[in-house]
Amino acid sequence: MKHTRRDFALSAAALLSVPLLSGAGQPAPQRRIDFRGEEAQDLDKISAWLNGLTTLTAAFVQTSPEGKTAQGTFYLARPGRLRFEYRPPSPLLIVATGGNIYVRNSRLNTVDRTSVSDTPLRLLLADDIDLKRNPAVLAINRVPGALVLHARSSTNRMSENLVITFSAPDVQIREWVVKDLQGDPTSVVLSQVQTGTPLPDTLFAVPVKAPSVRKGSD
Repeated sequence: MKHTRRDFALSAAALLSVPLLSGAGQPAPQRRIDFRGEEAQDLDKISAWLNGLTTLTAAFVQTSPEGKTAQGTFYLARPGRLRFEYRPPSPLLIVATGGNIYVRNSRLNTVDRTSVSDTPLRLLLADDIDLKRNPAVLAINRVPGALVLHARSSTNRMSENLVITFSAPDVQIREWVVKDLQGDPTSVVLSQVQTGTPLPDTLFAVPVKAPSVRKGSD
């Protein structure tokens, strides 16, 4: 099957929960929920873990709504930087740095950019995280061995489209699931998680297109 630029844009958008269409027809921003008791404690615990995190490296497996998988390595350097390094045959590289997210497609030789503030990645990249007071957070549930965070990618949304699972009682991010505009889910599962390992700045350099080659030149 031939892959188009839109195919890869949809893949990246699903992973990042970036809507491809926005604007007219969106509901008014919603107020934040007043969390109390165990819910507030759990949100504070996750916030404290994220705020104490400097770097994270993990293997990831991304599964599309059609069941197709892609693998690679995920790097996070707080605040503000991350990298999804896909293994071949995927042509994608996703880097967040300087307040923007860059998606490079080496097959099409394109680099697309969007603001981190337009995606739920700000939940992981913000300098000072307080999930208890974040209007994007809708609920937190306890299940055996895990805390499950329910959120929306934008406060303009009426319902959740993002679920992040953390291990418990020792907090560590394990998985997230995002839904696109049609409600189709894409999951990202992390494994081999390591934290606190120094990461070179070069990992988070802005991706660039490959230089064009002039025909007929020696």
